[in-house]
Amino acid sequence: MAKPQPSWGLTGPEVPPSPRTMRTLRKIQSHQVLTTSSALIANTQPPLPSDGLENGPPTAPVGASVRARAHRRARSNSDAATREAAATATAPAPTQRRPARKTGSGIGLKRSVLENLLRDGPQNGNTREGLQELKYLVLSTRVDADGDGMSSYRVYLWLILLNIPPLPTDDYLALVHRGRSPAYTKIRNDTFRTLATDPLFKRRVTEASLIRLLNAVAWKLHDSKTKSRSRPSSRRREMELLVNTPPRIAEDPSVPDDSSMGSSGDSTIYVQGMNVLCAPFLYAARSEVEAFALFHYFVTRECPGYICGTMDGVHKGLRLVDRCLEIVEPKLAAYLFSKGMQAELYAFPSVLTLCACTPPLPEVLHLWDFLFAYGPHLNILCIVAQLIRMRDIIFESPSPNKILRSFPPLDAKEIIALTVLLVRKIPDDIYVELINHAK
Repeated sequence: MAKPQPSWGLTGPEVPPSPRTMRTLRKIQSHQVLTTSSALIANTQPPLPSDGLENGPPTAPVGASVRARAHRRARSNSDAATREAAATATAPAPTQRRPARKTGSGIGLKRSVLENLLRDGPQNGNTREGLQELKYLVLSTRVDADGDGMSSYRVYLWLILLNIPPLPTDDYLALVHRGRSPAYTKIRNDTFRTLATDPLFKRRVTEASLIRLLNAVAWKLHDSKTKSRSRPSSRRREMELLVNTPPRIAEDPSVPDDSSMGSSGDSTIYVQGMNVLCAPFLYAARSEVEAFALFHYFVTRECPGYICGTMDGVHKGLRLVDRCLEIVEPKLAAYLFSKGMQAELYAFPSVLTLCACTPPLPEVLHLWDFLFAYGPHLNILCIVAQLIRMRDIIFESPSPNKILRSFPPLDAKEIIALTVLLVRKIPDDIYVELINHAK
Protein backbone atom coordinates (compact mmCIF):
# COMPACT_ATOMS: atom_id res chain seq x y z
CA MET A 1 0.00 0.00 0.00
CA ALA A 2 2.41 2.61 -1.28
CA LYS A 3 1.22 6.10 -0.39
CA PRO A 4 3.22 9.36 -0.21
CA GLN A 5 4.31 10.39 3.23
CA PRO A 6 2.12 13.14 4.71
CA SER A 7 3.24 16.71 5.05
CA TRP A 8 2.10 16.48 8.69
CA GLY A 9 5.39 15.05 9.79
CA LEU A 10 3.36 12.23 11.37
CA THR A 11 3.41 8.57 10.54
CA GLY A 12 -0.13 8.35 9.12
CA PRO A 13 -0.83 8.56 5.37
CA GLU A 14 -2.18 11.74 3.83
CA VAL A 15 -5.20 12.23 1.66
CA PRO A 16 -4.51 11.43 -2.01
CA PRO A 17 -4.37 14.46 -4.27
CA SER A 18 -7.60 13.93 -6.18
CA PRO A 19 -10.93 12.08 -5.85
CA ARG A 20 -10.20 10.12 -9.03
CA THR A 21 -6.93 8.84 -7.53
CA MET A 22 -8.71 7.99 -4.30
CA ARG A 23 -11.38 5.99 -6.11
CA THR A 24 -8.69 4.11 -8.03
CA LEU A 25 -6.65 3.35 -4.90
CA ARG A 26 -9.76 2.24 -3.08
CA LYS A 27 -10.74 -0.16 -5.85
CA ILE A 28 -7.22 -1.54 -6.18
CA GLN A 29 -7.02 -2.15 -2.45
CA SER A 30 -10.49 -3.61 -2.04
CA HIS A 31 -11.05 -7.15 -0.87
CA GLN A 32 -11.80 -8.29 -4.41
CA VAL A 33 -8.29 -7.46 -5.54
CA LEU A 34 -6.55 -8.72 -2.39
CA THR A 35 -6.91 -12.26 -3.68
CA THR A 36 -5.65 -11.53 -7.23
CA SER A 37 -2.07 -11.54 -8.44
CA SER A 38 0.03 -8.44 -8.83
CA ALA A 39 0.02 -8.91 -12.58
CA LEU A 40 -3.76 -8.68 -12.71
CA ILE A 41 -3.66 -5.60 -10.51
CA ALA A 42 -1.22 -3.93 -12.88
CA ASN A 43 -3.42 -4.67 -15.89
CA THR A 44 -6.67 -3.49 -14.25
CA GLN A 45 -8.28 -0.46 -15.88
CA PRO A 46 -9.43 2.53 -13.76
CA PRO A 47 -12.54 1.29 -11.90
CA LEU A 48 -16.06 2.57 -11.96
CA PRO A 49 -16.88 4.94 -9.08
CA SER A 50 -18.57 2.26 -6.98
CA ASP A 51 -17.91 0.92 -3.49
CA GLY A 52 -15.04 -1.53 -3.56
CA LEU A 53 -16.35 -3.72 -0.76
CA GLU A 54 -20.05 -3.98 -1.49
CA ASN A 55 -19.88 -6.79 -4.07
CA GLY A 56 -18.82 -10.38 -3.56
CA PRO A 57 -15.91 -12.07 -5.36
CA PRO A 58 -16.39 -12.09 -9.17
CA THR A 59 -17.87 -15.25 -10.64
CA ALA A 60 -16.39 -14.64 -14.11
CA PRO A 61 -12.63 -14.54 -14.87
CA VAL A 62 -11.08 -11.29 -13.69
CA GLY A 63 -9.65 -10.37 -17.09
CA ALA A 64 -12.98 -10.82 -18.84
CA SER A 65 -14.74 -8.85 -16.11
CA VAL A 66 -12.30 -5.94 -16.42
CA ARG A 67 -12.61 -5.87 -20.21
CA ALA A 68 -16.42 -5.95 -19.98
CA ARG A 69 -16.51 -3.11 -17.46
CA ALA A 70 -14.08 -1.01 -19.49
CA HIS A 71 -16.18 -1.59 -22.61
CA ARG A 72 -19.39 -0.60 -20.85
CA ARG A 73 -17.78 2.50 -19.42
CA ALA A 74 -16.48 3.64 -22.84
CA ARG A 75 -19.90 3.16 -24.39
CA SER A 76 -21.56 4.97 -21.48
CA ASN A 77 -19.25 7.96 -21.87
CA SER A 78 -19.91 8.05 -25.58
CA ASP A 79 -23.66 7.94 -25.09
CA ALA A 80 -23.43 10.61 -22.44
CA ALA A 81 -21.52 12.88 -24.80
CA THR A 82 -24.15 12.37 -27.52
CA ARG A 83 -26.99 13.12 -25.16
CA GLU A 84 -25.19 16.21 -23.83
CA ALA A 85 -24.68 17.53 -27.36
CA ALA A 86 -28.36 17.00 -28.20
CA ALA A 87 -29.47 18.66 -24.99
CA THR A 88 -27.20 21.64 -25.66
CA ALA A 89 -28.69 22.12 -29.12
CA THR A 90 -32.28 22.18 -27.83
CA ALA A 91 -31.91 23.82 -24.43
CA PRO A 92 -33.31 27.37 -24.22
CA ALA A 93 -30.76 28.48 -21.64
CA PRO A 94 -27.46 26.72 -22.34
CA THR A 95 -25.62 28.67 -19.66
CA GLN A 96 -27.75 27.22 -16.84
CA ARG A 97 -26.36 24.18 -15.09
CA ARG A 98 -27.87 21.72 -12.72
CA PRO A 99 -26.29 22.19 -9.28
CA ALA A 100 -23.82 19.55 -8.22
CA ARG A 101 -25.14 16.85 -5.92
CA LYS A 102 -23.46 16.74 -2.54
CA THR A 103 -21.69 13.44 -2.10
CA GLY A 104 -19.18 14.32 0.59
CA SER A 105 -16.27 13.56 -1.77
CA GLY A 106 -15.47 17.19 -2.43
CA ILE A 107 -16.33 17.02 -6.15
CA GLY A 108 -17.89 20.30 -7.24
CA LEU A 109 -17.84 21.56 -3.65
CA LYS A 110 -15.59 23.90 -1.75
CA ARG A 111 -13.35 21.99 0.61
CA SER A 112 -13.91 22.53 4.32
CA VAL A 113 -11.28 23.99 6.63
CA LEU A 114 -10.82 20.53 8.15
CA GLU A 115 -10.15 18.92 4.78
CA ASN A 116 -7.76 21.70 3.77
CA LEU A 117 -5.79 21.22 6.98
CA LEU A 118 -5.58 17.49 6.33
CA ARG A 119 -4.41 18.02 2.75
CA ASP A 120 -1.96 20.86 3.32
CA GLY A 121 -0.63 19.96 6.75
CA PRO A 122 0.04 22.34 9.66
CA GLN A 123 1.40 25.81 9.01
CA ASN A 124 5.14 26.26 9.49
CA GLY A 125 5.41 22.52 10.09
CA ASN A 126 4.28 22.87 13.72
CA THR A 127 2.79 19.42 14.28
CA ARG A 128 1.70 20.03 17.86
CA GLU A 129 -0.32 23.13 17.04
CA GLY A 130 -1.64 21.45 13.90
CA LEU A 131 -2.98 18.51 15.90
CA GLN A 132 -4.65 20.82 18.39
CA GLU A 133 -6.31 22.73 15.54
CA LEU A 134 -7.34 19.45 13.91
CA LYS A 135 -9.00 18.24 17.11
CA TYR A 136 -10.79 21.54 17.59
CA LEU A 137 -12.13 21.42 14.04
CA VAL A 138 -13.43 17.89 14.65
CA LEU A 139 -15.28 19.18 17.70
CA SER A 140 -16.60 22.40 16.15
CA THR A 141 -17.42 21.09 12.67
CA ARG A 142 -18.51 17.72 11.36
CA VAL A 143 -16.53 15.65 8.91
CA ASP A 144 -18.00 16.12 5.43
CA ALA A 145 -19.93 12.97 4.53
CA ASP A 146 -22.84 11.90 2.37
CA GLY A 147 -26.08 10.38 3.60
CA ASP A 148 -24.44 6.97 3.99
CA GLY A 149 -21.72 8.43 6.20
CA MET A 150 -19.04 8.04 3.54
CA SER A 151 -16.23 10.61 3.51
CA SER A 152 -13.24 10.87 1.21
CA TYR A 153 -10.86 11.79 4.05
CA ARG A 154 -12.27 10.37 7.30
CA VAL A 155 -10.00 7.32 7.34
CA TYR A 156 -6.93 9.57 6.95
CA LEU A 157 -8.19 11.73 9.80
CA TRP A 158 -8.40 8.63 12.01
CA LEU A 159 -4.93 7.45 10.99
CA ILE A 160 -3.45 10.84 11.85
CA LEU A 161 -5.31 11.22 15.16
CA LEU A 162 -4.22 7.74 16.27
CA ASN A 163 -0.71 8.26 14.79
CA ILE A 164 -0.70 4.98 12.86
CA PRO A 165 2.14 4.51 10.34
CA PRO A 166 1.59 3.17 6.82
CA LEU A 167 1.31 -0.62 6.71
CA PRO A 168 2.71 -2.55 3.72
CA THR A 169 -0.01 -4.52 1.99
CA ASP A 170 2.25 -7.57 1.91
CA ASP A 171 2.27 -7.70 5.72
CA TYR A 172 -1.51 -7.99 5.77
CA LEU A 173 -1.53 -10.52 2.92
CA ALA A 174 1.01 -12.67 4.78
CA LEU A 175 -1.38 -12.92 7.74
CA VAL A 176 -4.33 -13.68 5.45
CA HIS A 177 -2.42 -16.43 3.65
CA ARG A 178 -1.62 -18.19 6.94
CA GLY A 179 -5.15 -19.54 6.85
CA ARG A 180 -7.34 -20.26 9.83
CA SER A 181 -6.22 -18.93 13.19
CA PRO A 182 -6.96 -20.74 16.49
CA ALA A 183 -9.95 -18.41 16.89
CA TYR A 184 -11.36 -19.02 13.40
CA THR A 185 -14.38 -21.02 14.59
CA LYS A 186 -15.40 -18.34 17.09
CA ILE A 187 -14.98 -15.67 14.44
CA ARG A 188 -17.21 -17.52 11.98
CA ASN A 189 -19.87 -17.92 14.66
CA ASP A 190 -20.08 -14.12 15.04
CA THR A 191 -19.41 -12.52 11.67
CA PHE A 192 -22.67 -13.49 9.95
CA ARG A 193 -24.70 -11.51 12.51
CA THR A 194 -22.50 -8.39 12.56
CA LEU A 195 -24.82 -5.38 12.19
CA ALA A 196 -27.19 -7.79 10.42
CA THR A 197 -30.08 -5.29 10.40
CA ASP A 198 -28.04 -2.39 9.00
CA PRO A 199 -28.55 -2.18 5.21
CA LEU A 200 -25.73 0.35 4.77
CA PHE A 201 -23.19 -1.96 6.33
CA LYS A 202 -24.43 -5.10 4.58
CA ARG A 203 -24.34 -3.34 1.21
CA ARG A 204 -20.77 -2.12 1.60
CA VAL A 205 -18.93 -4.72 3.69
CA THR A 206 -18.95 -8.44 2.95
CA GLU A 207 -18.71 -11.15 5.56
CA ALA A 208 -15.62 -12.48 3.79
CA SER A 209 -13.70 -9.25 4.36
CA LEU A 210 -14.78 -9.19 8.02
CA ILE A 211 -13.58 -12.77 8.49
CA ARG A 212 -10.23 -12.04 6.84
CA LEU A 213 -9.56 -8.98 8.96
CA LEU A 214 -10.53 -10.56 12.28
CA ASN A 215 -8.58 -13.71 11.46
CA ALA A 216 -5.49 -11.63 10.59
CA VAL A 217 -5.77 -9.71 13.87
CA ALA A 218 -6.15 -13.02 15.74
CA TRP A 219 -2.91 -14.27 14.17
CA LYS A 220 -1.16 -11.02 15.13
CA LEU A 221 -2.35 -11.26 18.74
CA HIS A 222 -1.46 -14.96 18.84
CA ASP A 223 2.11 -14.22 17.73
CA SER A 224 2.59 -11.42 20.24
CA LYS A 225 1.30 -13.56 23.11
CA THR A 226 3.54 -16.45 22.11
CA LYS A 227 6.59 -14.19 22.21
CA SER A 228 5.58 -12.61 25.52
CA ARG A 229 5.24 -16.05 27.14
CA SER A 230 8.54 -17.38 25.80
CA ARG A 231 10.70 -14.47 26.95
CA PRO A 232 9.96 -14.69 30.73
CA SER A 233 10.43 -18.46 30.62
CA SER A 234 13.93 -18.13 29.15
CA ARG A 235 14.96 -15.53 31.73
CA ARG A 236 13.67 -17.69 34.55
CA ARG A 237 15.69 -20.71 33.38
CA GLU A 238 18.82 -18.56 33.16
CA MET A 239 18.35 -17.34 36.73
CA GLU A 240 17.78 -20.87 38.00
CA LEU A 241 20.93 -22.11 36.33
CA LEU A 242 22.84 -19.15 37.71
CA VAL A 243 22.00 -19.96 41.31
CA ASN A 244 22.26 -23.72 40.63
CA THR A 245 18.80 -24.38 42.02
CA PRO A 246 16.60 -27.01 40.33
CA PRO A 247 13.18 -25.68 39.30
CA ARG A 248 10.18 -26.75 41.30
CA ILE A 249 7.17 -28.28 39.60
CA ALA A 250 5.00 -25.39 40.70
CA GLU A 251 7.40 -23.00 38.96
CA ASP A 252 7.65 -24.98 35.74
CA PRO A 253 8.38 -22.38 33.02
CA SER A 254 6.45 -24.41 30.47
CA VAL A 255 3.21 -23.46 32.21
CA PRO A 256 1.88 -20.14 30.86
CA ASP A 257 1.68 -17.37 33.41
CA ASP A 258 -1.48 -15.90 31.85
CA SER A 259 -4.31 -17.52 33.76
CA SER A 260 -6.86 -16.14 31.33
CA MET A 261 -5.64 -18.38 28.52
CA GLY A 262 -8.10 -21.07 27.55
CA SER A 263 -7.26 -24.65 26.66
CA SER A 264 -6.98 -23.79 22.97
CA GLY A 265 -5.32 -20.43 23.55
CA ASP A 266 -7.97 -18.52 21.59
CA SER A 267 -9.75 -16.88 24.51
CA THR A 268 -7.32 -13.94 24.51
CA ILE A 269 -6.98 -13.44 20.76
CA TYR A 270 -10.69 -13.09 20.07
CA VAL A 271 -13.69 -12.30 22.26
CA GLN A 272 -17.31 -11.96 21.29
CA GLY A 273 -18.06 -8.39 20.31
CA MET A 274 -14.80 -7.72 18.49
CA ASN A 275 -16.71 -8.25 15.25
CA VAL A 276 -18.99 -5.28 15.98
CA LEU A 277 -16.07 -3.13 17.14
CA CYS A 278 -14.30 -3.93 13.88
CA ALA A 279 -17.28 -3.14 11.65
CA PRO A 280 -17.01 0.70 11.52
CA PHE A 281 -13.32 0.48 10.66
CA LEU A 282 -14.10 -1.68 7.63
CA TYR A 283 -17.01 0.53 6.66
CA ALA A 284 -15.06 3.82 6.78
CA ALA A 285 -11.71 2.61 5.43
CA ARG A 286 -10.83 2.63 1.76
CA SER A 287 -9.08 -0.73 1.95
CA GLU A 288 -8.84 -3.76 4.22
CA VAL A 289 -5.21 -2.89 4.95
CA GLU A 290 -6.17 0.48 6.42
CA ALA A 291 -8.98 -1.10 8.43
CA PHE A 292 -6.58 -3.77 9.74
CA ALA A 293 -4.00 -1.16 10.79
CA LEU A 294 -6.66 0.88 12.60
CA PHE A 295 -8.39 -2.02 14.32
CA HIS A 296 -5.20 -3.81 15.41
CA TYR A 297 -3.76 -0.59 16.84
CA PHE A 298 -7.00 0.21 18.62
CA VAL A 299 -7.45 -3.11 20.40
CA THR A 300 -3.77 -3.41 21.37
CA ARG A 301 -3.03 0.20 22.37
CA GLU A 302 -6.29 1.92 23.26
CA CYS A 303 -8.39 -0.84 24.83
CA PRO A 304 -6.38 -4.04 25.42
CA GLY A 305 -8.41 -4.56 28.59
CA TYR A 306 -11.52 -5.02 26.47
CA ILE A 307 -10.22 -8.08 24.62
CA CYS A 308 -8.52 -10.02 27.41
CA GLY A 309 -10.10 -13.28 28.49
CA THR A 310 -11.92 -11.79 31.48
CA MET A 311 -12.76 -8.45 29.77
CA ASP A 312 -11.59 -6.56 32.86
CA GLY A 313 -11.60 -3.26 31.00
CA VAL A 314 -15.24 -3.62 29.99
CA HIS A 315 -16.33 -4.40 33.55
CA LYS A 316 -14.35 -1.42 34.89
CA GLY A 317 -16.06 0.74 32.29
CA LEU A 318 -19.49 -0.48 33.36
CA ARG A 319 -18.78 0.38 36.98
CA LEU A 320 -17.63 3.82 35.84
CA VAL A 321 -20.93 4.31 33.98
CA ASP A 322 -22.77 3.85 37.28
CA ARG A 323 -20.39 6.11 39.21
CA CYS A 324 -20.41 8.91 36.63
CA LEU A 325 -24.20 8.76 36.32
CA GLU A 326 -24.46 9.01 40.11
CA ILE A 327 -22.27 12.14 40.03
CA VAL A 328 -23.91 14.04 37.17
CA GLU A 329 -27.53 12.82 37.52
CA PRO A 330 -28.04 11.42 41.06
CA LYS A 331 -31.86 11.18 40.84
CA LEU A 332 -31.75 9.13 37.66
CA ALA A 333 -29.03 6.91 39.09
CA ALA A 334 -31.00 6.35 42.30
CA TYR A 335 -34.13 5.43 40.33
CA LEU A 336 -32.26 2.91 38.17
CA PHE A 337 -30.49 1.41 41.19
CA SER A 338 -33.81 1.06 43.02
CA LYS A 339 -35.01 -1.06 40.09
CA GLY A 340 -31.86 -3.18 40.22
CA MET A 341 -30.64 -1.68 36.95
CA GLN A 342 -26.88 -1.42 37.12
CA ALA A 343 -24.92 -0.73 33.94
CA GLU A 344 -23.79 -4.38 33.83
CA LEU A 345 -27.33 -5.28 32.75
CA TYR A 346 -27.79 -2.84 29.87
CA ALA A 347 -24.57 -1.05 28.87
CA PHE A 348 -22.20 -3.96 28.19
CA PRO A 349 -22.50 -3.80 24.35
CA SER A 350 -22.19 0.00 24.31
CA VAL A 351 -18.99 -0.05 26.38
CA LEU A 352 -17.36 -2.90 24.45
CA THR A 353 -18.14 -1.54 20.97
CA LEU A 354 -17.86 2.22 21.63
CA CYS A 355 -21.58 2.56 20.88
CA ALA A 356 -21.19 0.92 17.46
CA CYS A 357 -24.04 -1.43 18.43
CA THR A 358 -26.51 1.50 18.33
CA PRO A 359 -27.65 2.66 14.87
CA PRO A 360 -27.48 4.58 12.63
CA LEU A 361 -23.97 3.83 11.43
CA PRO A 362 -23.28 7.32 9.95
CA GLU A 363 -23.87 8.80 13.41
CA VAL A 364 -21.52 6.21 14.94
CA LEU A 365 -18.79 7.43 12.58
CA HIS A 366 -19.32 11.05 13.63
CA LEU A 367 -19.17 9.98 17.28
CA TRP A 368 -15.94 8.10 16.63
CA ASP A 369 -14.40 11.20 15.03
CA PHE A 370 -14.85 12.89 18.41
CA LEU A 371 -13.64 9.88 20.43
CA PHE A 372 -10.46 9.47 18.39
CA ALA A 373 -9.73 13.19 18.67
CA TYR A 374 -10.19 13.49 22.45
CA GLY A 375 -9.86 9.93 23.73
CA PRO A 376 -11.93 6.71 23.52
CA HIS A 377 -12.35 6.81 27.29
CA LEU A 378 -15.00 9.50 26.73
CA ASN A 379 -17.27 6.76 25.41
CA ILE A 380 -18.24 6.12 29.04
CA LEU A 381 -19.58 9.67 29.31
CA CYS A 382 -21.26 9.33 25.91
CA ILE A 383 -23.25 6.41 27.34
CA VAL A 384 -24.15 8.51 30.36
CA ALA A 385 -25.25 11.29 28.00
CA GLN A 386 -27.57 8.86 26.22
CA LEU A 387 -29.12 7.87 29.54
CA ILE A 388 -29.69 11.52 30.44
CA ARG A 389 -31.40 12.13 27.10
CA MET A 390 -33.71 9.20 27.93
CA ARG A 391 -34.37 10.47 31.44
CA ASP A 392 -38.03 11.42 31.05
CA ILE A 393 -38.92 8.13 29.35
CA ILE A 394 -37.11 6.16 32.05
CA PHE A 395 -38.88 7.98 34.89
CA GLU A 396 -42.25 7.38 33.29
CA SER A 397 -41.65 3.66 32.90
CA PRO A 398 -42.30 1.31 35.83
CA SER A 399 -39.98 -1.21 34.17
CA PRO A 400 -36.96 0.63 32.71
CA ASN A 401 -35.22 -2.61 31.77
CA LYS A 402 -37.51 -2.86 28.72
CA ILE A 403 -36.47 0.60 27.57
CA LEU A 404 -32.77 0.03 28.13
CA ARG A 405 -32.68 -3.19 26.13
CA SER A 406 -32.03 -1.02 23.09
CA PHE A 407 -30.99 2.61 23.14
CA PRO A 408 -32.69 5.19 20.88
CA PRO A 409 -30.95 6.02 17.58
CA LEU A 410 -27.72 7.92 18.03
CA ASP A 411 -27.61 11.66 17.57
CA ALA A 412 -23.86 12.28 17.56
CA LYS A 413 -24.08 16.08 17.65
CA GLU A 414 -26.32 16.16 20.72
CA ILE A 415 -24.42 13.41 22.52
CA ILE A 416 -21.05 15.10 21.93
CA ALA A 417 -22.37 18.46 23.13
CA LEU A 418 -23.73 16.92 26.33
CA THR A 419 -20.56 14.88 26.89
CA VAL A 420 -18.42 18.03 26.76
CA LEU A 421 -20.59 19.52 29.51
CA LEU A 422 -20.39 16.35 31.61
CA VAL A 423 -16.59 16.32 31.54
CA ARG A 424 -16.53 19.44 33.72
CA LYS A 425 -18.55 17.71 36.45
CA ILE A 426 -16.30 14.64 36.78
CA PRO A 427 -13.76 14.81 39.64
CA ASP A 428 -10.11 14.52 38.68
CA ASP A 429 -9.59 11.14 40.34
CA ILE A 430 -12.58 9.63 38.54
CA TYR A 431 -11.41 11.11 35.26
CA VAL A 432 -8.02 9.44 35.68
CA GLU A 433 -9.83 6.15 36.13
CA LEU A 434 -11.75 6.84 32.93
CA ILE A 435 -8.52 7.34 31.03
CA ASN A 436 -6.92 4.15 32.35
CA HIS A 437 -9.86 1.76 32.65
CA ALA A 438 -9.32 0.04 29.26
CA LYS A 439 -5.54 -0.30 29.50
